[in-house]
Amino acid sequence: MEKKQKFLTVAPFECAWRDDLRFKEAGRGCVAFEAFAHNDVTVVFREQLGSQHYHYKRDNSPHYTVIIGSHRNRRLKIEVDGITAVDEAGLGLCCSSAFQSYWISICDGLISIGKGRYPFQNLVFQWLDEKPNCSVQYVGLSSWDKHVGYRNVNVLPLTQNHISLWKHVDCGEYKGEDDIEEDLRDEFGNFDNHQGLGSFLENWELSDMYFVVGDEERAVPVHKVILAAVDNIDLHLFDQDVILIKDVTYPVFHAFLRFIYTGFTQIPESLLGCLRDLSVRFGATSLVKQCENIIDRFKLNKKLFDSGKNVEISYPNSQPHCGGPTFPSRLPLNMQKIEQFHRMGTFGDIDISIEGHGFIDRSHKVILGLWSLPFMKMFTNGMSESVSSEVCLKDVSPEAFKFMINYFYNGRLHLEDTIDSNVLLLELLLLADQFGISLLHQDCCKMLLERLSEGSVCLILQVIPSIPSCHIIEETCERIFAKHFDYCTSASSDFVLLDESTFSNILHHQDLTVTSEERVLNAILMWGLQPNELSNWEMIDNMLSKTTPEDLFGARIQSINVLLPLVRFSLLPLFLLKKMENSNLSLKIRTFYHLVKEAITFLEEGSPASGSQPKVQHRQSSFKELQYIRDGDSNGVLYYVGTSYGKHQWVNPVLAKKISIMASNPISRYSDPKVLASRTYQGTSFAGPRIEDGKNCSWWMVDLGIDHQLMCNYYTLRQDGSKAFMRYWNFQGSSDGQSWTNLRVHENDQTLSKPGQFASWPITGSNALLPFRYFRVALIAPTTDDINPWTLCICFLELYGYLH
Repeated sequence: MEKKQKFLTVAPFECAWRDDLRFKEAGRGCVAFEAFAHNDVTVVFREQLGSQHYHYKRDNSPHYTVIIGSHRNRRLKIEVDGITAVDEAGLGLCCSSAFQSYWISICDGLISIGKGRYPFQNLVFQWLDEKPNCSVQYVGLSSWDKHVGYRNVNVLPLTQNHISLWKHVDCGEYKGEDDIEEDLRDEFGNFDNHQGLGSFLENWELSDMYFVVGDEERAVPVHKVILAAVDNIDLHLFDQDVILIKDVTYPVFHAFLRFIYTGFTQIPESLLGCLRDLSVRFGATSLVKQCENIIDRFKLNKKLFDSGKNVEISYPNSQPHCGGPTFPSRLPLNMQKIEQFHRMGTFGDIDISIEGHGFIDRSHKVILGLWSLPFMKMFTNGMSESVSSEVCLKDVSPEAFKFMINYFYNGRLHLEDTIDSNVLLLELLLLADQFGISLLHQDCCKMLLERLSEGSVCLILQVIPSIPSCHIIEETCERIFAKHFDYCTSASSDFVLLDESTFSNILHHQDLTVTSEERVLNAILMWGLQPNELSNWEMIDNMLSKTTPEDLFGARIQSINVLLPLVRFSLLPLFLLKKMENSNLSLKIRTFYHLVKEAITFLEEGSPASGSQPKVQHRQSSFKELQYIRDGDSNGVLYYVGTSYGKHQWVNPVLAKKISIMASNPISRYSDPKVLASRTYQGTSFAGPRIEDGKNCSWWMVDLGIDHQLMCNYYTLRQDGSKAFMRYWNFQGSSDGQSWTNLRVHENDQTLSKPGQFASWPITGSNALLPFRYFRVALIAPTTDDINPWTLCICFLELYGYLH
């Protein structure tokens, strides 16, 4: 095991252990990491630290082992104390051409495995250990028969809502809508803090009729729209507001209503027949069936029921003891009837209008109060709406409000036929927040997440920050915006409407992906200017020739000074920086001037200012990351090109004509270009001498092709079988194959000292930030061979960095 810069490379049959790779709470934690492997990414969880030469196959102590990409990257395995507990085919997740991100969490024996940079999202597999080991705490990074590269390894704590987060973000990949709704209610808060329709049982609030029950003539309030939706009940019963039923005792009638309002009831066995008869009388066929089933079972075996105890009756689909609203499902109500009552206005007791738009809908107070606590308070707190049959709302979208009311009656969102559904979803989300409708809030969030794209995030980010309970959508939108920054800031100028906090979050985002820092600069200046049309820094620079920054940017001038340092000016070409140095922006905005000057100094002198290291690091971009792991690995540019850029099995890229390799002398049996890109060792391979500018030289050159460029940060050579070792040479890059830039100068470099030896060197400084099409290794002084001192004897060349 060895550390190489930011990477951790684990050799075959070894394991890396570190004190910091430890769960804060035993048995509960998550490890997130990036791994590069052909197969068998192996993570071990133990109660105590292991050693470097530890291997899980020989471990007798309690442990879990998760193997991603077992059996030549075809299976996913989980072992418990060395014994296979899970062996799933088709879940090989490894990739041999790039680092990939994974996360593994353990929570009291529940092992969750996911893919991607964001823990607790993109779940791939879950398994629950029926006899969990709640003491595992240390995380080991292991391998099987090949090297595995790890980086960005982090151990994270578990929180109560982490599982609900991934269900929310990737709900399309998870089955079990009931579980999602319960978890999301925890995530966003349960606005519906009354106990569903049961809170209206025998409650005079919002009731519109009552029964007079028994000899004692007890008045029992009900709600017509609810009772009328029961099975086959006779609607003529509701032509009157008071119904007298003296032949029914209150306990029987209470049990009857409780079943309707909650889906669950209790009654003494002796009154079971009376409850059945009452149910037959009112057409409550579902309750009749439940009563008859219990009576039949009682006839067969009287010992089924304890004497003196109540018989419990449940509607088949009800869950009477779970919190939160149970309407509109899990109750013995015909929802089609309730929807029809709404469409026809039957039993309606509240007319709703919106200021400026007039009448909108006739609804039922009990339905509105059931879904929304603010509506419930509006109808019961003694305000004018409590006694009035009309209510007028202000600052509400009529279309969105109609969708919300329809949602109350069917529990579904139907937005397929709407022209601009994203706008409508946002308006619905605001209404759900305003009226405290948690389930609608959750459904809107899930639908927004399913529809998120680079074309919609800008609009959503203008609204979402004002809703505190939508933080996860805000973060997701910011991530998508950052990953499609070029598009989001070029397709339209709508992004200038974002508030400073949101725009700053995007510019700080670790996934910010751009093709040029010039686009970042343009976006910041446009955001400050707030133009109606797209513009760039040169157009804005021209505007400054006639005005001041304060007049041009207004109140946002201070924000401009805060955001400008987020531009990595050192990644811009020197000629462009020189142009900016003499611009009106430099003349009139001191922050801009100092940042440009600092970048010019770095590019000319190669030493960044103190604390400015991030300013010279490339962001993610359209460049493919191909980073060095070890000598002779399969992660380099030439290997990647040989796989048709990650699409096919490897073929020598010279033979496939994907790249060109040339030597300083004409091609011969010992100067074969395809040898340098081959994976096979060649005993004799060299480039012969030639005269250039009156001097001896020898070189090997790689041409990546007209459509490709590489920002090279590492390269590898391999000596052929000779002892002609290089000591003085340059590694160079070029955009045209004529003018060369030194990327690394080797002076009396003693690294190569054995035939067949690999050696690799990093490229540092500002030149590592420059993209080139051509690269060459050029001998500038004789080798150690006295007979043929100008032969460049290498049989392998590989490049690394960011490939476009």
